[in-house]
Amino acid sequence: MSRHEGGLEPDGDYDGREFAGTDLAGAHGPGARFLDCVLEGCSLDEADLGHARLIDSRLSGVRGVGTDLSGAALRDVEVIDARLGGVQLHGAVLERVVIRGGKIDYLNLRAAKLKDVVFEGCVLSEPDFGGASLERVEFPDCTIAGADLSGVRLSDVDLRYAARIDIVRGVERLAGAVVTPTQLMDLAPAFAAQLGVRVEAG
Repeated sequence: MSRHEGGLEPDGDYDGREFAGTDLAGAHGPGARFLDCVLEGCSLDEADLGHARLIDSRLSGVRGVGTDLSGAALRDVEVIDARLGGVQLHGAVLERVVIRGGKIDYLNLRAAKLKDVVFEGCVLSEPDFGGASLERVEFPDCTIAGADLSGVRLSDVDLRYAARIDIVRGVERLAGAVVTPTQLMDLAPAFAAQLGVRVEAG
């Protein structure tokens, strides 16, 4: 693996490159292809990676606000201890992706397709899954706060081992997910609100 020097280019082809502490803030690399790459400790503020392809790659300790990965394709990718905010992944395709540790605020996954994805031990603050498709997705030890599931489609989604689940919209879209009895009780107020049921002490 060779160390990458410099920035990114639109439709750039990066094969077996190591980005170590690289400042990619404001980088313009739409359509770029990353194969067998490592991005470690990189800054991704406002980086434009729309429709990029990341394959067999690892992102460790990356940080940034407003990173644009809309329409991107991630396959066999690990994201470890990321600190990100306002990441745009709408319309993206994630397959065999593991997101472990770290915190991601305002993650936009609207209309994205997730298959065989694991969110492990991370914090997702106000993630937007509106209109997304999730198949065989797990959330072990993950904190999900203020999630929007409007129009989402779930298939074999396992929420049983999540540390916390807080859904602000789309609780009625949980068909296709499995939860524990305790989680079901925690979600009961949201279900009641969705059905227009008032719950009052007698």
